[in-house]
Amino acid sequence: MSVNDANAIPAVALLARSGPARERLREALAQAGVALVLEEDPASLDPATLLAAAPQAVVIALEPAVEDALERLDVVLSSPDFTLVFDEAELAARREGWETQRWARHLAAKLHGHAQVLPPGAEVEEVVLPEPGLPATPAELHAEAPLSFHLDEAADAAGQLPGDSLYLPPEPDTPAVPASLGDHNNWSLMDEVAGADAGASPVAAQSPLPAFDVGGLSLVEMEPAPGPRGGARGAVVVLAGIGGPDALRRLLGALPARLGVPLLVSIPLDGARYGNLVKQMARVSPLPVELAEPGSDVLEGRVYILSDDSALGMRDEGLYFHSHAHGLELSTLPAAESAVVVLSGADLGRVGHVLDLAEAGAWVGGQVGDACYDPAAATAVVAAGMFAGEPQELAQAISARWALPEQGESQ
Repeated sequence: MSVNDANAIPAVALLARSGPARERLREALAQAGVALVLEEDPASLDPATLLAAAPQAVVIALEPAVEDALERLDVVLSSPDFTLVFDEAELAARREGWETQRWARHLAAKLHGHAQVLPPGAEVEEVVLPEPGLPATPAELHAEAPLSFHLDEAADAAGQLPGDSLYLPPEPDTPAVPASLGDHNNWSLMDEVAGADAGASPVAAQSPLPAFDVGGLSLVEMEPAPGPRGGARGAVVVLAGIGGPDALRRLLGALPARLGVPLLVSIPLDGARYGNLVKQMARVSPLPVELAEPGSDVLEGRVYILSDDSALGMRDEGLYFHSHAHGLELSTLPAAESAVVVLSGADLGRVGHVLDLAEAGAWVGGQVGDACYDPAAATAVVAAGMFAGEPQELAQAISARWALPEQGESQ
């Protein structure tokens, strides 16, 4: 990107119904220093009009009344040429004072592609005059240093380290794979010959092996057969909050079409409009997205949006959903077969439970980057030594463990 491109004023389209939310977003865009090239109600907007405006980013105020309109515009909005920024209309309408200023700063950082989110006057001014006292020690100079350098260094050295809990072997009670060839745990190329027993002579043991008909075998048929029908044995839990829908959209969009684990999304929404979130994420997710239903099994390869009272239980060695006033308890998850992804806005109070699960063997990752609107919880898990990355990088880490081959492909 050239200097001129970096300094160019981004063109932005605002899609929102008339009302307080639209006014607040318009004010935030004005403070963000962008060029507002289109402001329209999605219900009356023609896709050609949006294309003609040629915005670089589209800010959308989400509410139930615009869901059908967004589906109609999806052919345009799904273009990779647009940066999409979603905001809950109800939240936008209620923002005042400090929250409005904070949202505007983060919006400006996202649209301009920089990390300057501090209020004016909060920058550290360089002291050019000499001061008495000893110079700062190296430890003092690095006390507030960003983690990015160390994370890059760790990523470079990761391939030289031994494996961790991301690739744990199956639990001892994992159901055996049914096969007509019997238990293959004690197979050997040298010790056993067809028809030989414990009393066979050494000469007999060294005789040529009989012909073995492999005509009925294939890589596809030898894939691990599924265990007894029921819930998955583990899950990937995604924790998010303010700024989370945009991060979740990027995470889901980077996942493969087949995954050997379910994703459980816990993100508090004002008004509990979880059905709307299901529709929004279904547009970008290659995996099916649905609302968690009490009493149903948690099935692999699906994305479940959890409501406030969605909880997990175990039956027949598999997970299922039920209702509980306290909602999701991470301790229910089988740690060695599960993971937790902490995105923007996740509840800082849950970090302790997340790290407890990591200590028990779960894989844990936290969102980093300029697009992380509320990084407190994600930063806490990263500072504890967990995996750090943008939502797409977190999706790649999940895929590395649980991606399944496409239909018709062999492993």
